[in-house]
Amino acid sequence: MSATKTRFRAASDQSLMVYFDASDADSPQAQISRHVHEQARRLVRLLEAEPIEGVRNTHPGYASVLVNFDGLRLGHEKLEELLRRYVERMEKVALPEPRQVEIPVCYGGEFGPDLPGVAELRGLAPERVIELHAEREYLVYFLGFVPGFAYLGELASDLVTPRLPAPRKSVPPGSVGIAKNQTGVYPVATPGGWRLLGRTPLKMFQPERKEMSLLAIGDRVRFVPISREKFARLERA
Repeated sequence: MSATKTRFRAASDQSLMVYFDASDADSPQAQISRHVHEQARRLVRLLEAEPIEGVRNTHPGYASVLVNFDGLRLGHEKLEELLRRYVERMEKVALPEPRQVEIPVCYGGEFGPDLPGVAELRGLAPERVIELHAEREYLVYFLGFVPGFAYLGELASDLVTPRLPAPRKSVPPGSVGIAKNQTGVYPVATPGGWRLLGRTPLKMFQPERKEMSLLAIGDRVRFVPISREKFARLERA
């Protein structure tokens, strides 16, 4: 991707946002594209391999990278100048082979209270909603919102559904939800407005592990339907 297809905008006095190929720089998440997302990952990977002095950390999104920097060592204009040079070279950056992750899910009932509503909204049988959700392989675009929450895409077009009109005050950990053309798993109990289809017994975030989050950017994820009995066995394991 050439530098002419990259946009830069100050996000704060010590951060710069880099947008890739987005039609609207103010809403980069409106375009969920694996190709565009790879550009963001390549820039992050290049910055990890060749750090810029004064850059503190990077936060990739669907079509962007937020670069935080030390304002005493860098300014927006200088950082943009340096990053443009990186962008010119990043097409040669190789991304690692994706890791394949399976997540068992018990759909419906108390674990998926929004399954009937999603089925009604989309004119589908609940069983078909489960099939559509479980038959696809999803990409982990980025992690955010709370530690360990991975934004996965994209849903089958027949499942694209808006968030709830009002968020729940508390969503149980392990809940598997959908919102627009995204899906994800709540790693901890938190308020949330995604429509809940089921729940996994896996712990998505454990701070005592070396890799605290079960999922990482670039992983490929499949959801595997399981029974309540298997859910209980896995939860006890």
